Amino acid sequence: MTKISFVIPAYNEESYIRRCLDGIVREIHGRAGYEIIVADNNSSDRTCAIVAHDYPGVALIHEPRRGANSAREAGFTVSHGALVAFLDADTELLPGWIDRAERAFAKDPNLVCISGPFIYYDLPFAARALVQMFYIGTYLVYLVNNFIFRDTSMIQGGTEIVRREALQKIGGHNVSLTFYGDDADLARRLRAVGKVRWSFAFAMRSSGRRLAKEGTFTMGWRYAMNYFWVTLFNKPFTMTSTEVRFSDQETMYRLENRKKEWAIALGTIILAFVVVETLIYAFSRFRL
Repeated sequence: MTKISFVIPAYNEESYIRRCLDGIVREIHGRAGYEIIVADNNSSDRTCAIVAHDYPGVALIHEPRRGANSAREAGFTVSHGALVAFLDADTELLPGWIDRAERAFAKDPNLVCISGPFIYYDLPFAARALVQMFYIGTYLVYLVNNFIFRDTSMIQGGTEIVRREALQKIGGHNVSLTFYGDDADLARRLRAVGKVRWSFAFAMRSSGRRLAKEGTFTMGWRYAMNYFWVTLFNKPFTMTSTEVRFSDQETMYRLENRKKEWAIALGTIILAFVVVETLIYAFSRFRL
């Protein structure tokens, strides 16, 4: 009996796939009931050769339709686990992640999905600090939507582990979503059939390459806009995505549009100041 299936969509990930697979192999070493599936999404580099040659215990399948959700769904179709973990190819499991997930699902039969934040190991300290601030806001949104509005929840795409029967019940992944909004869509649909949990206890290491190229503020606002757009209008705000690859894995902060990033950063600071001042004013008026 397979306890957990690890499904990893991969498109031109020769520089990162080893780190991801090594992390999983290290965590399941000496334990039975686990399988690893790499769903290649038409890679043109050495991704498939690395998996086939260096990881004989890993199943390699091919999904020609571009898009992470298409690859995830292809991997899910051939998987066997009662739980299915969908990880990005540039992620790395932290010690104890599997044990924490298994205990959480065993404790609560109504729990259908667990997800957590990324720890961007290759970004500068300042960028990592900004990401943590973003995640604090993310957690507040999760609490409000999950426990007050009760119509959706929060999933960090590439870190989720899902109960198989719940994913089958909602019809699997939405393969029409190729990048942005796929996690928000999954959270909303899974929330309709059970509990979706987002917790810092399920953090996972990942490359910050996209933030390094496009900017932390830029990507923070983009992810936020797509989350709310899917939640409110059932479609993503951003329809296209840019391929970001670094050959050396040593991601430096190489912004492609510094003026745009600084403008968004300034706008964010001004907006935060206005919100704080408004709340202070409202609170003072309420006390009077």
